[in-house]
Amino acid sequence: MRTRSSLPFRAAPLRVEDPPSHGTLLTTFLSFLSLDEKSGCAVLFGAAVRHFLHWLDLHGIAIRTIDDQAVRRFEKHRCRCHRYSAQQAHYKADQAARVRRFVRFLEDQGYVEVDDGIDDLPRHLADYSDAIDRLQLADGPAQAYRSEAEHFVAWLRMARRQWIEIDDTIIDQYAAHDCRCPVWRKRGKLVATGTKRRRRCARHFVEFLRGRGVIPSVEPVANDDPHMSAYLAWLKRHRGATDETIRRYRTDIRRLMPMLGEPSQWDATALRSAFQRRSKETPGSASLLVTIMRSYIRFLVVQGKCRPALLYAVPSVQRYRLSTLPRHVDPDTIERIIAACPTGRPVEVRDKAIILLLARLGLRAADIQDMRLNDIDWRSGHLTVKGKTRRPDRLPLPQDVGDAILAYLAAARPKTAEEHLFLRAQAPFRPFRSSAEIAGIVARTCDRGGIEGVPTGSHIFRHSLATNLLRAGAGLESVGTILRHSSPETTAIYAKVDLPMLMKIAQPWPGEPSC
Repeated sequence: MRTRSSLPFRAAPLRVEDPPSHGTLLTTFLSFLSLDEKSGCAVLFGAAVRHFLHWLDLHGIAIRTIDDQAVRRFEKHRCRCHRYSAQQAHYKADQAARVRRFVRFLEDQGYVEVDDGIDDLPRHLADYSDAIDRLQLADGPAQAYRSEAEHFVAWLRMARRQWIEIDDTIIDQYAAHDCRCPVWRKRGKLVATGTKRRRRCARHFVEFLRGRGVIPSVEPVANDDPHMSAYLAWLKRHRGATDETIRRYRTDIRRLMPMLGEPSQWDATALRSAFQRRSKETPGSASLLVTIMRSYIRFLVVQGKCRPALLYAVPSVQRYRLSTLPRHVDPDTIERIIAACPTGRPVEVRDKAIILLLARLGLRAADIQDMRLNDIDWRSGHLTVKGKTRRPDRLPLPQDVGDAILAYLAAARPKTAEEHLFLRAQAPFRPFRSSAEIAGIVARTCDRGGIEGVPTGSHIFRHSLATNLLRAGAGLESVGTILRHSSPETTAIYAKVDLPMLMKIAQPWPGEPSC
């Protein structure tokens, strides 16, 4: 359900003539708000506006020069105004918001000059509201997006910010501001909904305007580091890196740069010290950090920005790939997990199809996240998977997996033009943001079925499929083909779990009977 905004968000050109008398301004303002002059609401608005106009006269402030600073001075003044001092205790809430609505009225009528730096803002707000309708959100979230967009517009004008200046810093300031904005709110002030909602909704509206070309887009890489900007562009253009890879590389490099400074001044001691500090913060990602830093240093060396010898300053991280056994579960446990998937609700139908794809085909979570509708060939019964290398591979579509996907498409998938196969169950119906959401589906399914002792994450199905195939007599080459491994060495890690084969070749310990 839509609600009206307090004012039309349209600033008229600055009037040449002087503002009318205070009484005429007040009458026009109440008429503009569609308030009967004898109503209680009109009396409250009238008292606040008369006090504000009286305070302006006392301090010699012209109406044309009113800004947010003047309004804040009025709110905080220790009132000694004749006939108004008794009302001072109420200004911090209701009357302060009424004064700001009056100031907004003056701006929209052209008595106070405002330059938002954007044309036809009411039309953009109306189009944004229509875009929210197309997302098929519930009434509460839809109204939150609309009202926060209007709130953000009101705050920008009140703070005299230009739309071209908007960045994450300004959005954070909006999210944390102490609201006295002139928008419709219960009891004249904004309910404390939290900074997360304000920030999320403001970013959504800003991205909408950027997508329409109303305000300029912001590059994802900061301009204050041209070396990293060029490096990330090179990764995208010449190495074919995905957006997720670029995001990870950018994050790790940015965390190291404050410790290192300008590349031309790097030395081996600084590099090793920075690496050791970062690796202690995230020990599980130390080997990936080595890969990122060596790649970045090689790029800088080619560009002539740092010394070639620094490439050998980053220490190696020893990886014992064959020191542990792959985590897996037995086939009975896999079937219990599948059986724990009910199909009473649309989200449960979707989850069962995802679990079956993981269990029967050993897909990665990212494979399911990126899967499209046209990846399924129903006539031949094949499924196209791109995988890590983004090289398309065709896999046979088992009967139970196909039935589960078909049930999801027929009765559970939202009606939307999105090409991704699996979507979120709640509006807006978008694809999964990351593979972590697939892992969450697996965790919820195990909890629902009361299955304990199963390793977390979706990759457990891939390890279990390879392990169970080997124990059933399949060769490593066949397992590598099913799992789409590009190197036989990757499949070789599963040879350790083929216990029957290992028992045949195990040598007896001296003095002990053979196995």
